[in-house]
Amino acid sequence: MTDASAALEPGRQILTLDELTEDQASEVLALLEAAARTDGTTAVSEQGRLQLRGGPREGVRHFLLTEGGRLAGYGQLEDTDPVEAPAAELVVHPALRGRGHGRALGAAVLAASGKRLRVWAHGGKSAARHLAQVLGLTLFRELRQLRRPLGEQPLPEPVLPDGVTVRTFVPGADDAAWLAANAAAFAHHPEQGSLTQRDLDDRTAQPWFDPKGFFLAERGGELVGFHWTKVHAAERLGEVYVLGVLPSAQGTGLGKALTAIGLRHLEAQGLPTAMLYVDADNPAALAVYEGLGFTTYEVDLMYRTET
Repeated sequence: MTDASAALEPGRQILTLDELTEDQASEVLALLEAAARTDGTTAVSEQGRLQLRGGPREGVRHFLLTEGGRLAGYGQLEDTDPVEAPAAELVVHPALRGRGHGRALGAAVLAASGKRLRVWAHGGKSAARHLAQVLGLTLFRELRQLRRPLGEQPLPEPVLPDGVTVRTFVPGADDAAWLAANAAAFAHHPEQGSLTQRDLDDRTAQPWFDPKGFFLAERGGELVGFHWTKVHAAERLGEVYVLGVLPSAQGTGLGKALTAIGLRHLEAQGLPTAMLYVDADNPAALAVYEGLGFTTYEVDLMYRTET
């Protein structure tokens, strides 16, 4: 289903779509790559990029802003959280900035959300912060990217709690158990805790996926924690991709042990640096990571409407 908006000014149009064609998805990805080269950060998250292909997704809409028939901007609106306002990510092609496209795209997404919106400003760039203010949004979340060198500072020996063993993920066999454990570990974090089988399949189908870097902690045959690592080969960067500990095993040191296991795995592959994301309002996690030698590299900001 599509809904073409009226031109906001001569030569500019915004098209709202429930799904993208393969050609449209390729155009958007090319725009995202151009923006990332200029900005030094990705304007649309991994989840958003995965949602460009594979047909319609419940609660997801795409906004294509064109100027004279050329793709000038892209926005994605995801309304899947049962409590929070819809979340959006926006980007304008670097060669076509300064023409009001960002404001037009933001206004269209804001209207489509019913004026109840959250917007990410990845990297906290000044232009994105300014657009949020123009749209009447206020800052309410800060997500930090932390990094540490590998191969320089010694990593601690993993010390597992009594009765806990660690093995690697078996695709297919472990899917259901991991999805249930992920939901329990991130019950307070809907973006991560609501992952579905389709979301997991999207990720395990990516070229970077390696089950040897996906560690599961078990106690009595039940999953109590996990550390899924990721390698960004082009950047030679390892990532603490998803680290979770179930409530029943929290406070036992399992999180620190799993972190060390994953970092050792990344270090053994000769990667010079590891990174991760953590909310600024999670002092316990920040303390663990900073104790392991991580420091803040950059910050993503999320803005929202007051209503």
